[in-house]
Amino acid sequence: MAESVIDLNLDRIKGVGPKTKEKLIDNGITSVLDLAVTLPKELEEILGGKEENVNLFIVSARRLLEENGLLEREFITASELLKKRKSMRRITTSSTNLDELLGGGVETQAITEFYGDFGSGKTQICHTLCVNCYLPPEENGLSGGAIYIDTEGTFRPERIYQIAETRGLNAEEILKKIILCKIYNSNHLEVVIRTLGKYIEKFKAKLIIVDSIISLHRAEFIGRGTLAERQQRLNVLIHRLLRQADIYNVAVVVTNQVQTKPDTFFGDPTRPAGGNIIAHACTYRLYLKKSGPNRSATMVDSPYHPYGDIKFRITEKGIEDLAT
Repeated sequence: MAESVIDLNLDRIKGVGPKTKEKLIDNGITSVLDLAVTLPKELEEILGGKEENVNLFIVSARRLLEENGLLEREFITASELLKKRKSMRRITTSSTNLDELLGGGVETQAITEFYGDFGSGKTQICHTLCVNCYLPPEENGLSGGAIYIDTEGTFRPERIYQIAETRGLNAEEILKKIILCKIYNSNHLEVVIRTLGKYIEKFKAKLIIVDSIISLHRAEFIGRGTLAERQQRLNVLIHRLLRQADIYNVAVVVTNQVQTKPDTFFGDPTRPAGGNIIAHACTYRLYLKKSGPNRSATMVDSPYHPYGDIKFRITEKGIEDLAT
């Protein structure tokens, strides 16, 4: 990369003067990346200009990112894309079976979604990944830290300590590498995701966890009358995460809640919340279920992984394969 995203100041965008820059920063658009992923209508409201004018800012921001190798060009060959994919790395889940289901572990440059009922193991996987992210690449880690965005108050540093200590790792050092961000409402979550890039670079994070992606929007947007607005805001949020995963080469893991379809008479009535918006944006979707004292994971959607399901267990070490 020629420059980092932080080096690309808004002043580099043609037509962005001091007043325009001030308006952008006041509304949380502090970098070229933020500008590139902003919706035209959103930018129109901020700047009070016409849509064709704000589109020029967005296009200019994208071009600058492309020129600096921080964003793919609109048209590239498949061989160029394959070369870029070789920079993709994986984090082990500590379960051989779950790693195999994921094709080697949780990927960078992608969003991996775990959805399931309460107690199905979503947060336990997140805690285990936070520990494993610290591991060196030869041990299927990323030698980096994690940013844990907690919307449900489920993060427990004691659990991180237990997982690390039980495995003989430096628990204190790992805890210092995990940055917690507690979220209190949907607007707070959207602001944090919008400005996440600077924190990824500041803390040298290699893993982003959002636990959970929809709980606050689901609680605040009640009734069919608010559904369209909720889905649109979720759409912007999840696509920003996807773009950040791609540009910063980080792994993004989101957990999702489920809902039950009462009109389902055959098969599993459980469906992930968020509808098609989240379904289309997430790269990989895994369905977690309780299976007696153990848990099962099913690969529901992936661009190239085959359909499959495995079982794993939760112990003081975090996620593990079943005892043999």
